[in-house]
Amino acid sequence: MKYGLIGEKLGHSFSKTIHEQLADYTYDLIPLSREELDVFLKEKNFAALNVTIPYKETVIPYLDETDPHAKAIGAVNTIVNRNGRLCGYNTDFYGFRYLLEQNNISVRGKKTLVLGRGGAAKAVKAVLREMGAAEILTVYYKPATDTISYETCYEMHSDAQIIVNATPVGMFPHTEESPILLERFPCLEGVADVVYNPLRTQLILDAESREIPCAGGLEMLIAQAKNAVEIFLDKSLPADSIEAIHKSLLRERCNIVLIGMSGSGKTTMGRMAAERTGKVFIDIDEKIVERIGMPIPKYFAAYGETAFRKIETEILREYAAQNGLLIAAGRRIAENPESIRLLKQNGRLIWLK
Repeated sequence: MKYGLIGEKLGHSFSKTIHEQLADYTYDLIPLSREELDVFLKEKNFAALNVTIPYKETVIPYLDETDPHAKAIGAVNTIVNRNGRLCGYNTDFYGFRYLLEQNNISVRGKKTLVLGRGGAAKAVKAVLREMGAAEILTVYYKPATDTISYETCYEMHSDAQIIVNATPVGMFPHTEESPILLERFPCLEGVADVVYNPLRTQLILDAESREIPCAGGLEMLIAQAKNAVEIFLDKSLPADSIEAIHKSLLRERCNIVLIGMSGSGKTTMGRMAAERTGKVFIDIDEKIVERIGMPIPKYFAAYGETAFRKIETEILREYAAQNGLLIAAGRRIAENPESIRLLKQNGRLIWLK
């Protein structure tokens, strides 16, 4: 292989789609254990790589040369093989700065919490320093140098104005998890999450519900990929390529959810729209009937609403976590806040009358 992404678990990754839109090459996803990583990097059978969780720091000893910017950050997510010499760079810095600027999240003079202390967190903190954050605190789940606990964070730093999640908490398939309780921070002015799958993490949904300016990690992923391609190929790409791919990915990956009463046309319109958009059509009522093995009214009468809602939520959870679907759902879905929250992770909801 010539180009690709290495990491531990890559089933959630959008990187192949992004790179192959940005450049004319095949981009492979290469999941590696730590033992496999050692052999892979020593063999050097690649032209250039991106690196993701949990290897952004692990790869550094294998490099013959590290870009001064990446060295200052202390993490590498881009490696180029130049005649057998491995050269490391950090494009997460560029990606996260783009994310903040594009979404008008100002950190200058603000008290900021960064959740996590891995490679992504190091790039995030470098950007925050460059953009003038007044105070940057690293929050970590266990004792570590230069970090504070979540308990200390809640007790002593509830006046934080910016929160950035640089952990994998909330990432597919664990999409219902959130790394921190936003209600404990009444002064919040901005929330950013480096996680991009789901499109809206639970953290971002919480911020939206509180009308706090926020941004998920998809634009960061695309921006850092653009910068990586420029390093791979030693050429500049058009500045508007990030926005173009962002729109394209949202069209492709975002679910469309049609909600309406019986007879509203959600199934008929859903099938037609799925055919036009290339999305996979899912009728939630049909999936429920498949699961319970009987008509819904019969099940409702026999087992009651509580049992039915449990099955309904289980099926919604399964499909809401996926991408590229066109989902038809009944009116009762809109009455359940839990169902709406699940569908909003990856979907745009439309009420049919």
